[in-house]
Amino acid sequence: MFDSIFKSDSVSVLPIFICVLVSLIDGIILAFLYNFKNKANKDFLTTIAILPAVVTIVIALVNGNIGAGIAVAGAFSLIRFRSAPGTAKEICIIFVTLAAGLAFGMGYIAYGVIFSLVIGLVMLLLQSFNIFNKNDKMKSLRIVVPENLNYMEAFNEVFSKYTTKYELVKAKTTNLGSMYKLSYNVTLKNVNEIKLFIDDLRCLNGNLEISLEDNLSENSEL
Repeated sequence: MFDSIFKSDSVSVLPIFICVLVSLIDGIILAFLYNFKNKANKDFLTTIAILPAVVTIVIALVNGNIGAGIAVAGAFSLIRFRSAPGTAKEICIIFVTLAAGLAFGMGYIAYGVIFSLVIGLVMLLLQSFNIFNKNDKMKSLRIVVPENLNYMEAFNEVFSKYTTKYELVKAKTTNLGSMYKLSYNVTLKNVNEIKLFIDDLRCLNGNLEISLEDNLSENSEL
């Protein structure tokens, strides 16, 4: 059951066909599992569905030589796509499909199915039960303020009302020095009060630009 279906070094049609068929089914199941909670776009789900089969074909055609297969697959990295960087969840599911494709390409169908389905179900359960939901309260706040505002103390009262922790991590001038752009890391008391939080900040910064994002650890360019 757990042995490779490739019994010799020669490439035969039937084992490859079986591996590709199983990898397609496995990819479709992974796409459904991923979409159940994440609601991804159609193009990305299509990629998840067919990627295991693509990797399976590459590995199978090089007779299970993983080094050669990775070298061939690495050639695709020379192609640059105009797309936004993927999220951590997207990168994770891509690696799961790649690993499943490697297993199928080597002929280890049982290992590939068990591995991919277990990982997919674990990801689904972790998101369904919100085990790490406390991180939802950690946000990256960006505020534009006029240059004459004492931003070191102006927002303290609002921060104390809506956050359990806040930290100014970056400040820079903009608009020829007439404004400041501030970046804070904040931990909210209640994620349902985001609108009230922003409305109170708008009253203090002259109704200038404010943004609140999830990517706490990425203090990107303001």
